Amino acid sequence: MAALPEEPAEAVTVKPDPDAGAPPAPPPPPPALPQSPAAAAGATAAAGVAAAPSAPSAAAPLAEGGEPLAAGADAKPPVAPSPAPPASQLPTDRQTLLAVLQFLRRSNLRESEEILRREARLLADEVAADPGSSAPGVQASHGGEGQEPGGGAPGSGDVLLSSVTFGQSGATISPGAAAAPPAVALGPPGKVGVFVEDQPDVSAVLSAYNQQGDPALYEEYYSGLKHFIECALDCHRAELSQLFYPLFVHMYLELVYNGHENEAKSFFEKFHGDQECYYQDDLRVLSSLTKKEHMRGNETMLDFRTSKFVLRISRDSYQLLKRHLQEKQNNQIWNIVQEHLYIDIFDGMPRSKQQIDAMVGSLAGEAKREANKAKVFFGLLKEPEIELPLDDEDEEGENEEGKPKKKKPKKDSMGSKSKKQDPNAPPQTRIPLPELKDSDKLDKIMNMKEATKRVRLGPDCLPSICFYTFLNAYQGLTAVDITDDSSMIVGGFADSTVRVWSVTPKKLRSVKSAADLSLIDKESDDVLERIMDERTASELKILYGHSGPVYGTSFSPDRNYLLSSSEDGTIRLWSLLTFSCLVGYKGHNYPIWDTQFSPYGYYFISGGHDRVARLWATDHYQPLRIFAGHLADVTSTRFHPNSNYIATGSADRTVRLWDVLNGNCVRIFTGHKGPVHSLAFSPNGRFLATGATDGRVLLWDIGHGLMVGELKGHTDTVYTLRFSRDGEILASGSMDNTVKLWDAVKAFEDLETDDFTTATGHINLPESSQDLLLGTYMSKSTPVTHLHFTRRNLLLAAGAYSPQ
Repeated sequence: MAALPEEPAEAVTVKPDPDAGAPPAPPPPPPALPQSPAAAAGATAAAGVAAAPSAPSAAAPLAEGGEPLAAGADAKPPVAPSPAPPASQLPTDRQTLLAVLQFLRRSNLRESEEILRREARLLADEVAADPGSSAPGVQASHGGEGQEPGGGAPGSGDVLLSSVTFGQSGATISPGAAAAPPAVALGPPGKVGVFVEDQPDVSAVLSAYNQQGDPALYEEYYSGLKHFIECALDCHRAELSQLFYPLFVHMYLELVYNGHENEAKSFFEKFHGDQECYYQDDLRVLSSLTKKEHMRGNETMLDFRTSKFVLRISRDSYQLLKRHLQEKQNNQIWNIVQEHLYIDIFDGMPRSKQQIDAMVGSLAGEAKREANKAKVFFGLLKEPEIELPLDDEDEEGENEEGKPKKKKPKKDSMGSKSKKQDPNAPPQTRIPLPELKDSDKLDKIMNMKEATKRVRLGPDCLPSICFYTFLNAYQGLTAVDITDDSSMIVGGFADSTVRVWSVTPKKLRSVKSAADLSLIDKESDDVLERIMDERTASELKILYGHSGPVYGTSFSPDRNYLLSSSEDGTIRLWSLLTFSCLVGYKGHNYPIWDTQFSPYGYYFISGGHDRVARLWATDHYQPLRIFAGHLADVTSTRFHPNSNYIATGSADRTVRLWDVLNGNCVRIFTGHKGPVHSLAFSPNGRFLATGATDGRVLLWDIGHGLMVGELKGHTDTVYTLRFSRDGEILASGSMDNTVKLWDAVKAFEDLETDDFTTATGHINLPESSQDLLLGTYMSKSTPVTHLHFTRRNLLLAAGAYSPQ
């Protein structure tokens, strides 16, 4: 199997560098990783545990030859260096301001200079006489992506645009001045033309709020804007109303930071009721920040400050807002719009209130349209051709007339789609995948045989549902998984145990001791049965090793291994032949909320409280990739069916799709109003379903990067989602004690993914999803924590009984 092509940067591998001078044990941590302070700690092998499992390393490790661990490039917009004076002068705010004013004067932008000078309370003589006027040429440039720079002659409509830095690019300095330290925010109220570097340093982040505007006018500014928006035409009102929340937060934080506690309290009490209901949890956190000292350790506030809040607004609505702020000379709000918001302008009709409500709600606003334009290979890999042997029933042979039975239907039971290469599929060798072992081929043959007996589901043929209820689960059930062949079920518990049950008459058995194995004839046909010790047979095996609640469990496709992730910050790989722990993977420093095996085995993904997801291989004790970009905990993870992509759901209310090959974030989906707890890819790999605490199930077209459906009906957290084996039915399980079945075929047919829809990034969703709901099934008092379709399309559900 060909390895990944060499890249200039060095990738993390399992072998320590002999030249690095590191001691041989424990193994060295991985190189420093960009953008994720929480990810800085390296992965180390668990003490007293073997560093490599007995799992064969069938695939070349992904990290070798691939790109290095990649942090999500879109986590923060690139920041241009700030204008600075020559090295011979002190890099003070005053010198920077005067340099900008001199540039405006040389460029004949008199009106812009006048506004900036008046805001900074400087006299014209000071600018002319300033010895720093010979500072290197400072070139002003406008516009982050999607924002509109002022064009044409500098008239009144362009004054503010000319003097304020935009989203992603700002004032740039000549190479000679590049060595000067970056300037911090200006003290005077204008605060224009200068960037603050988005660094994790708290004081640098907070200094952006060092405004000296009149605190008494903040309520007046906000009220004026609110009155303007409420009086705007209906077509613009819904779009402009998106400004309320980010402006409210930043104005409140500015008041708190500058010590105006009473004014901040009054401002909060007066306007917090105007915000949308789905921001209530964030506002509760915000209300606790009443002093400057409180802001220093608050992660939510730092996230809000360091990531620009994205608003998607039509050009007409944006022009209306710009004109109003310029006429009112409302610089306080305009400065916040320019520094803290990213306005993604599109051409076309303004969006309706319903379209906006479907897409907003995340911690950082909507996703930029540019974030969802990368090509994604969402097709399935070509299945290896496996000859299907005759059944025992078939061998029995012949019917009454002595003619052999026809076996054509069984020959191609995997479906014709896997015989041809899907045009949307990635190259077979894009990432190294493990080769099929003989046991894997046998399992695929069994799968094919089961598939021939599969029930074809649809609106007129709904699946039977078998519910596994965990009774007397006083230990607190926190995770469930079921093997692909539906033979075993595992539960992770709050008492740190992992419990595995057999759900077939066949009991769980361990391998015999080494002494007993030496007596077995290795050539016998039933050697796999002979090596099992009947004395150890039982329906339940309990695995001990974690030191905290177990929040994630996942069986390997071949059913020989089991993963578990825990609050103790480790992932453990268990053998289901010996029922013992093979490896403890350490890399996360905080609780790990979810883990999952790749559909091909070998690789697995984990996500946790440190806001990053990590990609691992079973024979590497360090992560191969680190996916950084979420602004809050990574609460759910899922592999794409072709194993080239990973989806992560987060408490920042977004879903991201990551490329396994290079670590890049290729899709950002916003629309949920609460933490995302469930993800499911359709069997054909084209669609993704997501569920969250808001009780909604959202459907996404991966290729176009669009929301294409919204399923409403649950009244509590949607904790599990699963497509039927052929993709006709989507099942959702919730903490409201119900399982709902949805018509997936109807939900995805006739999608409006034309050029206009793709360009504007939104789609017209139906008002109601009740016509897609095929059935609702209630348990007595059992929240549904896991769903699984068997190979014949029987639906299995599981949860712990919760007495009222």
